[in-house]
Amino acid sequence: MKIQFNRISLRTVSMVSVLSLASQLVWAVEPFAVRDIRVEGLQRVEPGTVFASLPVRVGDTYSDDKGSAAIRALFALGLFKDVRIDVVDGVLVVIVEERPTVAEVEFSGAKEFDKDVLKKAMRDVGLAEGRPFDKALADRAEQELLRQYINRSLYGAEVVTTVTPTERNRVNLTFTIVEGEPSKINEIHIVGNKVFSESTLLGLFDLDNGGWLSWYTKSNHYSRAKLNADLETLRSYYLSRGYLEFKIDSTPVAISANKQDIAVTINVTEGERFVVSAVKLEGNYLTREKEFKTLVKIKPGQAYNADEVAQTIKQFTEYFGNFGYAFARVESRPEIDRSNNSVALVLQADPSRRAYVRRINIAGNNTTRDEVVRREFRQMEAAWYDGDKIKMSRDRVDRLGYFKEVNIETQEVPGSNDQVDLILTVVEKPTGSISLGANFSSADKLGLQFGIKQENAFGSGNYLGLEINTSRYNKTLAVNTTNPYFTPDGISRTLEAYYRSSTPYQDLGGNYELHTTGAGLRFGVPFNERDTVFFGGNLEQTKIVPGTNIPVAYLAYASQFGYTSTAIPLTVGWGRDDRDSAVTPTSGSFQRLMSDWGVAGDARYIRGSYQNQMFLPLTKKITFGTNVEIGLGKGLSGRPFPVFKNFYSGGLGSVRGFEQGTLGPRDVSGSVVGGPNKINLNAELSSPFPGAGNDRSLRAYAFVDAGNVFGEGERIRLNELRSSYGLGVSWISPMGPLRLSYARPITKFAGDKIQALQFNIGTSF
Repeated sequence: MKIQFNRISLRTVSMVSVLSLASQLVWAVEPFAVRDIRVEGLQRVEPGTVFASLPVRVGDTYSDDKGSAAIRALFALGLFKDVRIDVVDGVLVVIVEERPTVAEVEFSGAKEFDKDVLKKAMRDVGLAEGRPFDKALADRAEQELLRQYINRSLYGAEVVTTVTPTERNRVNLTFTIVEGEPSKINEIHIVGNKVFSESTLLGLFDLDNGGWLSWYTKSNHYSRAKLNADLETLRSYYLSRGYLEFKIDSTPVAISANKQDIAVTINVTEGERFVVSAVKLEGNYLTREKEFKTLVKIKPGQAYNADEVAQTIKQFTEYFGNFGYAFARVESRPEIDRSNNSVALVLQADPSRRAYVRRINIAGNNTTRDEVVRREFRQMEAAWYDGDKIKMSRDRVDRLGYFKEVNIETQEVPGSNDQVDLILTVVEKPTGSISLGANFSSADKLGLQFGIKQENAFGSGNYLGLEINTSRYNKTLAVNTTNPYFTPDGISRTLEAYYRSSTPYQDLGGNYELHTTGAGLRFGVPFNERDTVFFGGNLEQTKIVPGTNIPVAYLAYASQFGYTSTAIPLTVGWGRDDRDSAVTPTSGSFQRLMSDWGVAGDARYIRGSYQNQMFLPLTKKITFGTNVEIGLGKGLSGRPFPVFKNFYSGGLGSVRGFEQGTLGPRDVSGSVVGGPNKINLNAELSSPFPGAGNDRSLRAYAFVDAGNVFGEGERIRLNELRSSYGLGVSWISPMGPLRLSYARPITKFAGDKIQALQFNIGTSF
């Protein structure tokens, strides 16, 4: 470490020298009664601090042992760099020289870290403004800075500390940092593997030796934490395939002289593959052995799978918790038969004692009100501990979307053997946003967006939103608010008011428009933890604004029923969502059934739609997804289905490869007018983008689409479906989900408009 001193140098007297000098002085002084004690040299330290540390008081007999003890005690305070004791006519004179204090800490050249982060790291090692300073403290601070940079793969970082004395015995510290370039992995090898190829095993890692997208993924930036995570993935891979005695022997990491290139070698011993010969339950299972056996994931005759064993133990523990046994312990004991390469798995259970929840405490909700969190709990206070309800409560709080982290801990109550407290700790995240920007798509062209939304307004759990969108074909002004607990039973209420102006997509480039103004009221009734039923109604008015190339069907409808139509549609719907992620799902399903019934006004109709999405993880990286959408509509009271309620198909979100909204019936003018009946089928196979490692935000996918729109009274005929196949890329960009696709038609008909390359920001599956 290099420490530079400006203007003056700081003199440090070693404790050994001082004690030696003190001993000489003590030897020259006969024991005497202390008449008085004076302290000289204090600037900021209170005299009481010194007097409290001295082992001798006025009236005591002073000796050489007490003098040495006094010097040691004062040095131990860490406040002084020099301490001397003089004796003058029975008066003990303690002469001290205080250590300088830190006046200011500055960082120069730091780009990788925010300065507040570095200052916090300095405080953790004891270096902060107002604290005493010494050289050893500067050494620790410098090493801590280097450690922070090493964690970011910046092994070539250099730190130079400059100490500048100022008035009143203070110093300014400046850490000058040269960060350098990140160290990158140029080689990574696995040695000792025989069963699985090196390429297969390295494919499990987030770290690699770089690719053409490494500038984005940073997968070749070495990090010990990332390497440890990859080693755990490797260990889990072997243990889940029967290699019970798999070991990682060593992981030497070699770094080049210039600290830029890193080579990682992983030495492993695979061991033999073991097959489960039997699964035995031992211990107390509350006379429910049959029920517990249904939770066993691993079966005799299969390879030993550590993941399934861990999952079985977890489910056993949770199942005990459902009966109030919060302290249940379940252990697995493998009985290995190496002669046959088999293992008998023994699951030993001890339910311990039953407990009930005394109190539920919530921490970390600085903005969100307690009641917003507590109303999501299914585990009640003063009730028996129920592990299933506790997990459900935790998941419900997490699904609120107000928190970055949600954790529940069980804490025993001191002095009681049958009570526990639940500690729910949350980390809040910003739930309000103001957005101002632009979007661009191959269909809508350039549009401006402005939005204000607050998902947790004033910590009440209510939603408030304002949306403004201007694009070539769709303009929107909408205000809505949702109270998720309009009633104590969890019935939600949504109020909305909106104005929408749209030109249905068609290939003749008309400038006619549909203006819809309305307001609505909707309620959501949860029937269980997964299913919600929605119902409500709207009052809306739709106006057909004539323009060039307006479809004949619109003119015909307007001439018969007028250019302005009012409607009072009632809405009934049902929804279920158990996907693992709403943005990049890899498992689970999403279902939605919605219906509109125009019961009054000029437009009388009924329209319903059903959507079903399913996601299946084929491997850790590859996901297969399907999407089915069906829409049906019909006019009522002898009136046709309103043309402005028609479905449209084609393009992103339906059948890719065809121009947006160009599929379906056309009128005599050749304009696409959509229809009241629709079917849309999609299948996708997605995986991380080549070169992006396991990054879930950037994925490539292959797809097959089929669909079409049919007119009123027409049956959905599968032989008239348009279909396509292609490749695409999805990216969770700072502007929102972006999807780009290139498609070619499989089935097309005369007059269909083909558009191979399509993209949009914000389009989902």
